[in-house]
Amino acid sequence: MSANTHFVAPLSDAGVVVDAVKIEEKKSNLWLDAWRDLRKRVLFWVAAAIIVLIVVMAVFPTLFTSTLPVGPGACSLDFSNNGPSSGHPLGFTRQGCDVWSRLVYGTRVSLMVGIFATIISTVLGMVMGAFAGYYGGWLDALLSRVGDIFFTIPYIIAAIVVMTVIPSDLRNVFVLAFAIGGFSWASTARIMRAEVLRVKQSDFVMGSIALGLSRFRTLLAHVLPNAIAPVIVVATLSLAGSIGAEATLSFLGVGLGGNTVSWGADISNAQTSIRTSPMALFWPALALTVTVLAFVTLGEMLRDALDPKARAQR
Repeated sequence: MSANTHFVAPLSDAGVVVDAVKIEEKKSNLWLDAWRDLRKRVLFWVAAAIIVLIVVMAVFPTLFTSTLPVGPGACSLDFSNNGPSSGHPLGFTRQGCDVWSRLVYGTRVSLMVGIFATIISTVLGMVMGAFAGYYGGWLDALLSRVGDIFFTIPYIIAAIVVMTVIPSDLRNVFVLAFAIGGFSWASTARIMRAEVLRVKQSDFVMGSIALGLSRFRTLLAHVLPNAIAPVIVVATLSLAGSIGAEATLSFLGVGLGGNTVSWGADISNAQTSIRTSPMALFWPALALTVTVLAFVTLGEMLRDALDPKARAQR
């Protein structure tokens, strides 16, 4: 045998194990990981069930009041402060209105105002924060100062001033939503700006610009989708705050005008007879508390699920 001849043993005889690259079978990204975490938590399902019930009640109120002999606007002083009876499970208000019927129909007003106000504040906050964080320079300085001005104004007080100036016959859901959402976007803008500042330093953003995509299209296609997760959490919490703000304005008498059924208005009307008929105040207050608490809980669950560090600590 030649000195330069080399013998190579067969792989099966050598006992050598070749390392193989293990590929994760499950797909994984931020949203899938968040969903896998959320579905294991009981509080998430409880909050989601309450929110679904509230939405169904707001969209289809007749499903819950079809057996009642009267509607929310049918009031008679003959039944003033009467207790529960057949067809009236929660009794009557001081004006002789059915409490359960007004409770169900008041859900629609609170939810509509909360959703529209949240959409307005979220859109304004995203636009202001995204442009300030992405383009920087004088635009960042200008938009940040505008945001600071709105951040120092309590949006409840601003909404009270706006609704006081507007005549009662011109007040509607959209006007009230603009009064609330138009002054509550500053916190969303700050969070959006911080996220955009973080994301725009990523390699895929620089690669997108290097490939010829304009800065604005890069902002829409790559920066915003990767910076929107914290904004969704803030929007969920803002929805709870907007529902509470609507009830506060209605309680103070500067909410929706006319005979609009609202939890805040019912609480305001029932406070005068709290000693003789406390349940007329208790039920709308309980509905408002449960609704706000459900959205706050959902927001907290989303915040923990979308934070990898928080998931790792559990």
